[in-house]
Amino acid sequence: MSSIFLSNIETLFASETIENVPIRMKKPLIVCLSALALATAAQAARPNIVLILADDMGYGDVQALNPKSKIPTPHLNRLAREGMTFTDAHSPSAVCTPTRFGVVTGRYCWRSRLKRGVLNGYGSHLIDPKRETLARFLSGHGYHSAVIGKWHLGMDYAKTGEGKNTFDFSKPVKNGANDVGFDHSYIIPASLDFPPYYYIRNQRAVMLPTMKQEKQGFPAYLREGEIAPNFIMEEALDHLTDQAVGYLRQRSQLEQPFFLYFPLTAPHKPVLPHKRFRGKTKLGPYGDFVVQVDDTVGRVLKALDEFKLADNTVVFYTSDNGSFMHRYEDGRPGHVADETVQGYKPENHTANGPLRGTKADVWEAGHRVPFFVRWPGKVRAGSKSRSTITHTDFYATCAEIVGQPLPADAAEDSFSLLAPMLGKPRHTPRAPVINHSASGMFAIRDGKWKLVLGNGSGGRQQPKGKPFQKPYHLFDLDADLGERTNVAEQNPELVERLIKQFERIHKSKGSRSL
Repeated sequence: MSSIFLSNIETLFASETIENVPIRMKKPLIVCLSALALATAAQAARPNIVLILADDMGYGDVQALNPKSKIPTPHLNRLAREGMTFTDAHSPSAVCTPTRFGVVTGRYCWRSRLKRGVLNGYGSHLIDPKRETLARFLSGHGYHSAVIGKWHLGMDYAKTGEGKNTFDFSKPVKNGANDVGFDHSYIIPASLDFPPYYYIRNQRAVMLPTMKQEKQGFPAYLREGEIAPNFIMEEALDHLTDQAVGYLRQRSQLEQPFFLYFPLTAPHKPVLPHKRFRGKTKLGPYGDFVVQVDDTVGRVLKALDEFKLADNTVVFYTSDNGSFMHRYEDGRPGHVADETVQGYKPENHTANGPLRGTKADVWEAGHRVPFFVRWPGKVRAGSKSRSTITHTDFYATCAEIVGQPLPADAAEDSFSLLAPMLGKPRHTPRAPVINHSASGMFAIRDGKWKLVLGNGSGGRQQPKGKPFQKPYHLFDLDADLGERTNVAEQNPELVERLIKQFERIHKSKGSRSL
């Protein structure tokens, strides 16, 4: 709007010199022109923001983090080379829905109604439509915001009856992405293995799910349910990437800065790489799928270059949790020998690197994830940060990037990463990070110390244990990243201090207010 007004004023001055403008109008016009010029310049100076969120990519899947990996990831390696790598980055949860809640709201999901597990594809909305989300915040400060990809935060379908899954997909969904602040959305409802399988553009079906998808086993793991005729599993990631590239092309022709949240569908199950990637590795479908994820990142980076957006765009890349692939060190066959197996032998690949456990666990493999950020001219190329961070921090980071204060009633667990991104000390210390497993097991991280408030993984690895059941586990992650030695008995005072820190954060309305 400001550029339109500015153009009109410039036209007036071109047709009627400043000397001919009446005195009573001259000063207001000059003030208006100056203010609008400054506003336009400020808007142009604000960087675009692109957040790419992989689905289930492990810490060891990226060569830049795991030099022993046999999976080529040149585009992710490029991000690491041209930007900053956060080596101690964590998803707030070891599964996807709660992590996505943290990304969009800046708030831990266990403060919501979802205390464990994830929503399915038919789940009702998790985010209160009145809540100030990251998208709504940025849109309120001059950005155009878009989400393209996997939503998995629930929405409300029109009902046709009282029975289970009696939905009218021809009607617009309510309380979806657009209702929580996104100006544009092109999404699938949940993970690629959850029906209903169809694309939704701005709350309406692109094509109705009128067909039936049969149940399939791993690696092409799918649940039975409705599917649209144009929904081809092997083409879903490419299709969503086409939409993201198209969005970047469109926005490159406009002055308004934009925020693109691009949550991918891979390498989550079903592990169905497009045919052009099959056989790219010797690590089975999963290895080939990681190559396709890397190629997707490459397509986004290429688009930013081609559309002259790269120099003024902050690119974040991370994952919603660790890889679902196990590490098999016993006699069981791995994924290379049998592609129906959800695990690797370490001589072939370690999807989660040296970390203990797998997706869903409170152990490090569940939530320590790849995290890269590139901002040309601002973030030093090839740099690294050991700051302990989590995905709830995106909100405060974006707020500081655009130079706006956080709302008092939002982003309750968000702390800006801008200072470490720029190689500077934090203005204020970050509260300890809380991690949460699939079954509701908590861990608290303060400095090098991690305390698990339970007696097992809280996820998939045995023993699963139970939340708040003794013995608790304490690890010195500087000395024991693989979490092999529980030192809780040797440090009772430290355990007690961490328990009190956790209780204070858990009982609070938000860790940012402490």
